[in-house]
Amino acid sequence: MMIFKAQFVNVIFLLFSSLAAGLPAGLPPGELPWQFFVRTSGHPLTAQTIDSIIADAQNTHLFGIEVDNDITGRYDSFLNPQQKLNELRALAKRVHAVNNYAFVYIAGLECITPDAPQRTHTFFKDHPDWVQRDLNGRPAVFGSQDAFWIREGDEDVWISPFAQPWRQMYMERVRQIAATGIDGVYVDIPYWMTHFEGWENTWASFDDFTVRAFKEKTGIDARSDLQLGDFSDPNFLKWIDFRLQTIRDFLAEIDRNVKQVNPNCLTIAEIYPGIDFEAVRVGADASLLYPVVDVIAHEYSQGAYMASDRQPLDWFKYIVGMLTFRALAHDKATWMLSYSWDGNPHVRPADAMRLLFAAQLFAGANSWDAATHVMSGSNDYSTRRQVFKWIAQYQEHFYGPARAVDPIGIYFSAQTRNYHSDAFTKSFTGLVLMALHAHLPFQIVDARALNEFKGRVLILPNVKRFNAKELKALAELARRGVRLIITANSQQDAPRALENFQTVLSPCPGKQYHALCAQHFNRIVQNFTANDSLSAFAQTTLQKIAELKNRPPAVRVSAPPAVAFKAVYLNEKLHLALVNFSGIQGGVQVVPQSVPEITIEVHQSLLPENNLTLLPYLRSPQTIKGQKAGDYYRFKITHLSHGVFLWQN
Repeated sequence: MMIFKAQFVNVIFLLFSSLAAGLPAGLPPGELPWQFFVRTSGHPLTAQTIDSIIADAQNTHLFGIEVDNDITGRYDSFLNPQQKLNELRALAKRVHAVNNYAFVYIAGLECITPDAPQRTHTFFKDHPDWVQRDLNGRPAVFGSQDAFWIREGDEDVWISPFAQPWRQMYMERVRQIAATGIDGVYVDIPYWMTHFEGWENTWASFDDFTVRAFKEKTGIDARSDLQLGDFSDPNFLKWIDFRLQTIRDFLAEIDRNVKQVNPNCLTIAEIYPGIDFEAVRVGADASLLYPVVDVIAHEYSQGAYMASDRQPLDWFKYIVGMLTFRALAHDKATWMLSYSWDGNPHVRPADAMRLLFAAQLFAGANSWDAATHVMSGSNDYSTRRQVFKWIAQYQEHFYGPARAVDPIGIYFSAQTRNYHSDAFTKSFTGLVLMALHAHLPFQIVDARALNEFKGRVLILPNVKRFNAKELKALAELARRGVRLIITANSQQDAPRALENFQTVLSPCPGKQYHALCAQHFNRIVQNFTANDSLSAFAQTTLQKIAELKNRPPAVRVSAPPAVAFKAVYLNEKLHLALVNFSGIQGGVQVVPQSVPEITIEVHQSLLPENNLTLLPYLRSPQTIKGQKAGDYYRFKITHLSHGVFLWQN
């Protein structure tokens, strides 16, 4: 522990010895499009359900309504879509008449034929060559035992995106859907089939269409010239890149077809991978997809799948994921399809929902309410109504493109994650957790944001892969005076590509911090009452926070490590946010223990006047005055429950 303590001191010293209180300019004013303010839930769509869908949206303050009459994912309607297209036209007209928006679910690479044993024609019977396959030729055809949404007797197939006859039909259906006037086309899990039991390590697909496309692109025979799962094999790395690029290209083509007939219609991708290896396995990488779609809806969880069952560290890792998604989105919106409760007898559904929504608002992500583990309904309609109404009142203070205040940069290297997933993800997550627990303003930076990074310190967590464009951008940052800090398992393990302008920290403090959190953090947060009850880990963290108060960061916060803090510019004004997980015990207690007092000190250069608007979660706003404390205004918050939001008046 003492070795880690010394390393932690060195990290913080290096970060803050180079940090300056530079104030980035706000984004240009202007009204954001509707997708930034979505509060949604799902609804099965038929001609008979349109009235109830409109009523549900109005009664529970939904904005942006999801409907489901999946055309591409059901073989009958894939062949004959007219009835469902008529339903979409009718719905779009009704939704627009009440000044709302709607988007429709369609399957990506999945298609179901019901009652398959009794039918002469099913997708697989008609087109076995269109289906994804593993290396041994096994087709990706599944039944009710494989997934909860596949009914008894259904045939569920996963299709090769290179099956051109199918793809042409699919894009025609996309154009027809967009032409109905619907506001968005929601493409569900466009994946390579590697997520059902028995397919996890197949690295599919090895169907004839896909193998031919890979051979034409690389000259490599995927069936014989690469070692599956061997990350030291350069041909396998090319297979990884090819699979990721294929899903990106598929969604980009969907978007082109949508916009061709309806320029105002959004392309929305739903994916479940977070920031780790799962994205590589299924081929759906948010860093590649955000540039080619309008929105990503993340069906994302950490630790326990349900909010009712998450431990404190799960919540913090959930926030790490959401903040990373927001960084990868750049100037686009991020939606969260996450689940609150599914029958836990020790937790009230309303309590789980409130905590889930608070975490999502903290991250600047949009909320999707659903019952149990499906996409529609609600676990508690009165809570949905309460929270969504409150969000609607203050939405401009939660959502939109934001810029970090006085940030430490933490680099998200997608290529390193792709090829060295475990080492990178632990290091990256550990560094972000460190910043969250110590209440240090930070910014997650991806390759697209390197040239615009305005901070004075950029940490590269165990980054091992750089392309030429990244190296050029990093060299330019170093020339401008940005201090580059790379973490590594050892000095010898640091990449030579940056040796002329880097500081190396080894062993990697992010990886160490990740391990220490796994060992200690949940116990600390669950039992937090006073400093003398903390473990050595928490004492070290709090001690370093106290020492940092002699440094001049733009914003300084005194709070327990169970409270996460964020400082950004939103709508050209300073916005601060805190969310609290004190006392949380997954599966038992999901109402945070109130923190009696938190102090926030804001440098005078950030505020023209010594007051802020304070908005406690689910309450009304009030103006609070700061007390002069040297070059800072000091604000005190008493009795922090779920969280608070503050902004410059």
